[in-house]
Amino acid sequence: MISMVAVVAMLVFSLAACGNGSSDGGAPTGSGSGSAPAPSTGSIKIGVLVADVSGEEAQGFRSYYENYIAPNYDVQFVYTEQLSDAASEKSAIEKFASQGCAAILSLSSSDRALQIETCEENEIYYAIVSGMLDDAQYEQYKGYEYFLGQVGPSMETEYQAGYEMGKYFAETGAKKIAMYGAFIPNPMHVYRAAGVLAGIGATYGGTSDMGAVVGQIFGDQGIDLSKVQGSGVELVSYFQGYGDTTADELNAAIQANPDAFLSVGMATTFFAQQLSTANIPFSDIDSFTSANNASMKDGSLVYLAGKYSSSIGPVFALVLNAINGNVIRDAEGNAVSVSQGFRVATTAEEFDNLVKNDSGENPIFSKEVLDTVISGTATYDDFVALVESN
Repeated sequence: MISMVAVVAMLVFSLAACGNGSSDGGAPTGSGSGSAPAPSTGSIKIGVLVADVSGEEAQGFRSYYENYIAPNYDVQFVYTEQLSDAASEKSAIEKFASQGCAAILSLSSSDRALQIETCEENEIYYAIVSGMLDDAQYEQYKGYEYFLGQVGPSMETEYQAGYEMGKYFAETGAKKIAMYGAFIPNPMHVYRAAGVLAGIGATYGGTSDMGAVVGQIFGDQGIDLSKVQGSGVELVSYFQGYGDTTADELNAAIQANPDAFLSVGMATTFFAQQLSTANIPFSDIDSFTSANNASMKDGSLVYLAGKYSSSIGPVFALVLNAINGNVIRDAEGNAVSVSQGFRVATTAEEFDNLVKNDSGENPIFSKEVLDTVISGTATYDDFVALVESN
């Protein structure tokens, strides 16, 4: 009888491991649209830290992992609910480790240094998805045993994406713009916002130097309109924050009657309908999804710098190799760090071509492509070549 009780207890525990429903490490109860992908059931469990569960980009990434990668590689992705602070990130990692997850993929950035240290303490592999540490942090942690690396836009790439977007509207004749700063002080949004100011030809606090502008935006915890000067394009309205707290700010921006509404992230999720109704063309740095495609076809979304959903395929390959015994490092023995750029569409035709080339059953980073680096003999150079090929 004692043996039977033990067996039943072990069975219950195995079914519960990496299970649903917890805010500090369980799968989310919904995707924001009411149609989250069904949990995968592979033999290898990988925990995923997420700060956004409802955005177009977030849903595209999750669909690629759960609906394409999971069945093709016999892995199970277990998602957290929305994480908003460092404490919840740490708690989620500890829970995933206790449940037998083999690695952590991070799409949450409240405190990535603490995430790395927590994974090191729990001896669980860790990689950053679609993002990067700043240079100083990477230098500090690149030699940690369980830190596998980072694949995503560098901060300089984020800045350049904002710059090109601002420049596009300056060159196409916009005289007044409104701007949404998304979730500053999130570093990628800070760098994108600084790039937009440079792109429209403005200075901030009397300087156009990237580092100085970025430093001021961090210090101001946003953009102070009184410090924006020297541009032929007037910034008539600025706001930031989560979508459900910004209705008044959005209305004020619309009332300012801008020629265009520029966003450094998430406007396509939060404001597309209102901006379309107001006939204000807008832009975003987001992702190539069906909803954004519809906005571009109706003429409201006129510029999108985005990531395609399967762009997060290589970092999965990096993690799976490590789980299988091939920890890829650079020539100095450091964690991988490879920057990915954005793709830009300004017409529905350009958008359609990008979507068609990254369809659900035929993604850009397909199994056939990823398998070229998922092996016991794959090297750092092989991995970098794969990322840079797309």
